[in-house]
Amino acid sequence: MDHAQCLGHNRLMLSTAPIVGRYLRLTRLNKPIGILLVGWPMLWGLWLAADGVPNVWTLAVFVLGAILMRSAGCVVNDFADRNIDGGVKRTRERPIATGEVAPFEALALCFGLCAMSFLLVLTLNTVTVAMSFVAIGLAVLYPFTKRVTFWPQAFLGAAFGWAVPMAFTAVTGTVPLVGWLLFAATLIWALVYDSFYAMVDRDDDLHLGVKSTAVLWGRYELTFIAVFQLLFFGLLVGVGLLANLGLAYYVGLGAAVVMAVYHHWLTRDRDRTACFRAFMQHNVMGGLIFIGIVVGLM
Repeated sequence: MDHAQCLGHNRLMLSTAPIVGRYLRLTRLNKPIGILLVGWPMLWGLWLAADGVPNVWTLAVFVLGAILMRSAGCVVNDFADRNIDGGVKRTRERPIATGEVAPFEALALCFGLCAMSFLLVLTLNTVTVAMSFVAIGLAVLYPFTKRVTFWPQAFLGAAFGWAVPMAFTAVTGTVPLVGWLLFAATLIWALVYDSFYAMVDRDDDLHLGVKSTAVLWGRYELTFIAVFQLLFFGLLVGVGLLANLGLAYYVGLGAAVVMAVYHHWLTRDRDRTACFRAFMQHNVMGGLIFIGIVVGLM
């Protein structure tokens, strides 16, 4: 198909594809795993900051904000990767890559989602409002980092994890040491699970010149992942000690460690499907840690 035929085909798709369906796919609202991976650390932070169940409105703002900002992040990611996604097996059917959504539409949608999220944050204290600008900046910056650094997974961790210090400022007005430890743990957690995700796309990324930790680490990727997992769990032990969490917290943490060990066994052959399963199962790991925090605070 030549260039003119491609343009005609894309225009036809743009005019005939159901608008709700293509926007759902663009924002990944049809795949809520990303919302959960943002949401678990946010909930860890809210419960620790409140020393139990947080204020209902604060909880609602953060849950809705997580949904909106994760959706906005997906939109800006697809905009940034619009000339790359078509060459990657996993992403070639994304709406901007196929022409179902025009780039200017994506930017308008991203702006709208960020604006709605900001309106929610305006109901909280001024410190949290100020910190929300950092959250927006990180969400917009992350998709472009894979072109200049082999560590885009760390930037993703910072973007996802920034909800943790925001949770503490929303509840207490400040971020204590335990909050920053939890933020660091969240950043490393995202670095780990997104490295499993990057292993899925490594062959395509090498061909296209896209950078990632999986590309950087090569055949030593599972060794590096293990090191960061040890750091992650070490930081969470520190969180438990500073927050005086009970035995249930460490039971939940132990279950998460068992899952981490299983992920190494699962991905030992670097099979794409297995790596993707390991990534997806971090949702369960996040839930186990949250349950441990909730019961540990009791």
